[in-house]
Amino acid sequence: MALVEQKHLDDAGYRLSEAQPGDFIALLKPRVMSLVVFTAFVGLAMAPATPNPFLALIAIAAIAVGAGASGALNMWYDADIDAVMSRTAKRPVPSGRVTPGEALSFGLILSFLSVMMLGLMANWVAGALLAFTIFFYAVIYTMWLKRSTPQNIVIGGAAGALPPVVGWASVTGTVSLESLILFLIIFLWTPPHFWALALFKSSDYERAGIPMLPNVAGHAATKKQIFIYALLLAASGVLPVWAGFASLAYGAVAAGLGAGFVWYSWRVLKMPQDDRSMKPAKALFGYSLLYLFAIFTALLADRLAASFGLLGG
Repeated sequence: MALVEQKHLDDAGYRLSEAQPGDFIALLKPRVMSLVVFTAFVGLAMAPATPNPFLALIAIAAIAVGAGASGALNMWYDADIDAVMSRTAKRPVPSGRVTPGEALSFGLILSFLSVMMLGLMANWVAGALLAFTIFFYAVIYTMWLKRSTPQNIVIGGAAGALPPVVGWASVTGTVSLESLILFLIIFLWTPPHFWALALFKSSDYERAGIPMLPNVAGHAATKKQIFIYALLLAASGVLPVWAGFASLAYGAVAAGLGAGFVWYSWRVLKMPQDDRSMKPAKALFGYSLLYLFAIFTALLADRLAASFGLLGG
């Protein structure tokens, strides 16, 4: 045993890092980052100005790095609960491939670099918004809300909803009604998306001591909340038409996507209490991912079509 432990130490007795490049990439939460980058890009593209392509690329890169920094800080702080949850136990920190100190340093350095890059290359309104997004996710959500209240996802969802606002601000230097509508769509999407997951992963959250809504209020109350948020989300999806920055064609697509979300949520609402397979909840979780990508893709396509004169504003 002593020989096994010794090979991980240098001559001074310090632990040698066993991390591979892929482990640090995993710290960035690439799948989450892809959603953040995409929604930020749509926010940037929807802004009423044409950004310099190089600066736009820098802005998106900075937002991506900031999102990755948030993920690394989250994994650093949550290593204890990640270790007891089946879907997170193999993450780099709880598995021992990356030390907590490495994850913390990595997250802090990336946070600083991303904010400075966005502030210097775009503007400091966008830089400040990115800094606030990282702080909100890493401190307000991860360190406080996640472990203290069943409304953790509702309030903490603000962090995940800010990227399109940051993208918009990187072009305009302002926050407008249009960017806040983009924020609202993601903000209202977050609770039903994560509560669907929490329904069929409730045992994981119970072992970790995380007060997710199904574990605190019960499945029946959670299913009702999911359905209420689905109705609000469906309505918010067509707000870009009302606000005048999307066409009726987009509105038709958004209405259809929203109807689908309500239908999947209705199936969850009617799911029997003794349903151990949780197929409706799993289906809603899968559809929710498709919904967010589809609604922002429709916004982007609508903006491109309008720019080529194919649609009315």
